[in-house]
Amino acid sequence: MADLVQEFNDYRQKMNDKLLADNNKIIKRIFNLDTNAYMEGALDVKTKELLGLVASAVLRCDDCIKYHLETSHKEGLTKEQVMEALGIATLVGGTIVIPHLRRAYEFWEALEENAKGSV
Repeated sequence: MADLVQEFNDYRQKMNDKLLADNNKIIKRIFNLDTNAYMEGALDVKTKELLGLVASAVLRCDDCIKYHLETSHKEGLTKEQVMEALGIATLVGGTIVIPHLRRAYEFWEALEENAKGSV
């Protein structure tokens, strides 16, 4: 299951590199805006990641969910915190979010498995 995380990151990096290599000013600005939006500000990074996770789940973007899960894990959020946020996302988004909730849970398990393996 740990390969799930590596496969996601490898693909994401490869395609981001290709997108940015095209030197499209709009795409570069959107990437930069996204990066800056999740930096420390009036809200701390952990809160912003949970907000991003909830929005991504409601919008049913699996890639975005994985990104926010991984960043949340790196920021030290607990499984309980993340699952509570995903519960709110499911409440807001409705039952259509449940398949994404399943994949999110699976990805979180892979992140935890990776963390155990690197200790």
